[in-house]
Amino acid sequence: MMEPNQKSLRKQVAVYEKSNLRASIWQLVNTLVPFVLLWILAYHSLSLSYILTLGIAVIAAGFLVRTFIIFHDCCHHSFFKNRKANMILGTITGILTVFPYHQWQHDHSIHHATSSNLDKRGTGDIWVLTVDEYLAASTWKRLKYRMYRNPLVMFGLGPIYVFLLKNRFNRKGARLNERLNTYITNVAIVTISAILCLTLGWEQFLFVQAPIFLISGSLGIWLFYVQHTFEDSYFEEDKHWEYVKAAVEGSSFYKLPKILQWLTGNIGYHHVHHLSPRVPNYKLEAVHNHIPPLQNVPTISLATSISSLKFRLWDEQTKKFVGFKEIKALVKKQKEYFRPEKA
Repeated sequence: MMEPNQKSLRKQVAVYEKSNLRASIWQLVNTLVPFVLLWILAYHSLSLSYILTLGIAVIAAGFLVRTFIIFHDCCHHSFFKNRKANMILGTITGILTVFPYHQWQHDHSIHHATSSNLDKRGTGDIWVLTVDEYLAASTWKRLKYRMYRNPLVMFGLGPIYVFLLKNRFNRKGARLNERLNTYITNVAIVTISAILCLTLGWEQFLFVQAPIFLISGSLGIWLFYVQHTFEDSYFEEDKHWEYVKAAVEGSSFYKLPKILQWLTGNIGYHHVHHLSPRVPNYKLEAVHNHIPPLQNVPTISLATSISSLKFRLWDEQTKKFVGFKEIKALVKKQKEYFRPEKA
């Protein structure tokens, strides 16, 4: 049962759950207009210097991440009060970010309902094994897990696999409206890409779009990763799992420089977002600042977040993330134990 102070915390946050139409419209304008202008500028810069093009692409990628946050809010029905308006805008921004609206909404809702629950992992989250599970796993499974958690794979190949391939197919058991939304998104992506390729040239299109896609994709996966992978995170079995604790202890406050905070749509206040997904992204900072208990949460900075790359396994004994090096001795001991004795 939820403790009284936890009930109070959710009640205080609920005050901020209503969207503001003017703020939402302004965020649309200051996100989509600069993104389109930067894309055009990057295209025209191709005739001058590709290094300049890449520089513009980095900035454009930041605005595409911000576009994804709008898409993300629409999936939670928090960007507009009207659910249909959220669906329409969510589908449009989903086309820009190559995410099918209904499909991602389904998986992400499960992520929110099961985040940090050891017994309900596997949908809309990053693959996490416990130390005991890793030790009990086959050599092949350990190899797959190590490859999956390798930064080059996760942040390099990850965006290509998840965004370009996985997102193109419906999940098993998807309802008709979800399947249709995925088809509409796919057709729109192909149509827009074909028009741009025929108009600008396929090489020019790829020279501009590829770096924007790869950079924004890697940043998106990094944000999701670092917001749930930090040393003193929170994971519990279902019988001990609590929603509020999972939100404020299992989601980090990623304290970023103001410009990066703006470009990432305040998603660094991830503890607030998990506590109440209905709070629009432009109100997350206000919730954090005005509710003192939310300021005493796991906080990571741009510099300290790099250390999260070494956290690979959840140790249920110490309630902390550990790296592969820390269990190397256990693996060696395990191999020696099962090694057949010489005759």
